[in-house]
Amino acid sequence: VQLVESGGGLVQAGGSLRLSCAASGLPFSHNTLAWFRQAPGKERELVASITTSLYTHYADSVKGRFTIFSDNAKKMVTLQMSSLRPEDTAVYYCAASLKVFYGAPFIGDFRSWGQGTQVTVSS
Repeated sequence: VQLVESGGGLVQAGGSLRLSCAASGLPFSHNTLAWFRQAPGKERELVASITTSLYTHYADSVKGRFTIFSDNAKKMVTLQMSSLRPEDTAVYYCAASLKVFYGAPFIGDFRSWGQGTQVTVSS
């Protein structure tokens, strides 16, 4: 499985960014794709996830501001981020799991990771 992220960058607080992740080698019949992030000095945390049946889960800190969606035919998952805050600054990682999560995913079940893309939100 190979995951390649794109779309990070620098944006002012209140702005928007879209992150995309292209997946290859992943069986799209039954899995979960997710976005995690890791800020300096902090643990990697879940941002949002989506299953092949389009069940979504969001971290409380991004609910109402971020939207995750996927295109199974194109094998892509996208994170639309709006109303960005300085505390959203982090390296964002795309991840894939062969498990389907109806609820909060467990980071340990994600065995495939992208290289990460930096998102910086200035105040």
